[in-house]
Amino acid sequence: MDAIRLPAELRWADELAALRQGDTHPRPAGWALSPRAVERFVIGSDAPLAATIDGELRQVPITRKLYGQDTLVQRAIVTLASDRALLLIGEPGTAKSWLSELLAAAISGGSLLAIQGSAGLTEDQIRYTWNYALLLAQGPSPAALVPAPLYEGMRLGRIVRFEEITRAPHEVQDTLLQALSDKVLLVPELAGDDGVVLARPGFNLIGTANTRDRGVNEMSAALKRRFHFETVAPLDDLEQEMAVVRAQVADRAAGTPAECAALDDEVLELLVTTFHELRSGRTIDGVPLERPTAAMSTAEAVSVGLHSALFATYFGAGRVEPEHVAMQLPGTAAKAEEGDRKCLRDYFDIAVKPRAAREIGLWKAYFAARCHLGDGRT
Repeated sequence: MDAIRLPAELRWADELAALRQGDTHPRPAGWALSPRAVERFVIGSDAPLAATIDGELRQVPITRKLYGQDTLVQRAIVTLASDRALLLIGEPGTAKSWLSELLAAAISGGSLLAIQGSAGLTEDQIRYTWNYALLLAQGPSPAALVPAPLYEGMRLGRIVRFEEITRAPHEVQDTLLQALSDKVLLVPELAGDDGVVLARPGFNLIGTANTRDRGVNEMSAALKRRFHFETVAPLDDLEQEMAVVRAQVADRAAGTPAECAALDDEVLELLVTTFHELRSGRTIDGVPLERPTAAMSTAEAVSVGLHSALFATYFGAGRVEPEHVAMQLPGTAAKAEEGDRKCLRDYFDIAVKPRAAREIGLWKAYFAARCHLGDGRT
């Protein structure tokens, strides 16, 4: 399929098919896979699975898709097997939405029953709306009803995803209360059984919320009680973060029209170390740093890596250099706040300069590229 980005259930259709064929573990009612198979899909497996795909027997590798959160994945799966909804919270860019998509794809076979929280979200966009031409012609009827994700998830027994739930107005958030507690959705406009949607087995909801949005539209105490909260923390292992950035940059570069330059190991380590240290507010050697207000997440590191690779491909010599990384950093670390730009300049003076003086790897070339930080230095 020709698409910029495929949903998880299409991208890894062969893996999901192989897991279904080899799944002998008990599974909750309405689930496409057992909890063990769902976990295997998300965190990968050392051994491939033998499966018949398109009439051909293949050895299908089950790839790791999420790093550093294995126990959290197990707890999330257990929550979704219960009668409580799951809320994934954490800093921006910590793969909350990614995890919710993977879980929905594995449990329900699809991840597209999704609601995007925003100030303009309405109750109709969560529950249902109407085909107004039919509504005017024949009045309220099942044929005139246009289901929204919550309606469909309950009717079909599927996982519904609610992204950035705290961005939605309070009254819209509370639309979920009856569905999550009584597992029923009422359509007052329709008579009899047509006006009652009872959730089928397999229905549940995964919400995500950024901790930086806390207080924007804080969830009510009643709604919080319907959720089990799990915090998705940033990766704190440098090697794991390098593996994620390497894989994600290569994956996204594959969709570019030209053969994209690759990040070699030295440039990758330099890039990930920068994000790791700025995010933690401390160098690997223990020297304190001022943390920028911008989210120095793994997702942002992937963005800088991809932009560096594209720059090297289209305007460079086809090899990603430290200079390309330095050129792309201000777009992530200094998006709005001048103070963040100062944090970036200080980082180069405190962390990069000593390594450059000791001629460690590519750090000398990296420090020489500090003029691209926008501070007028040469």
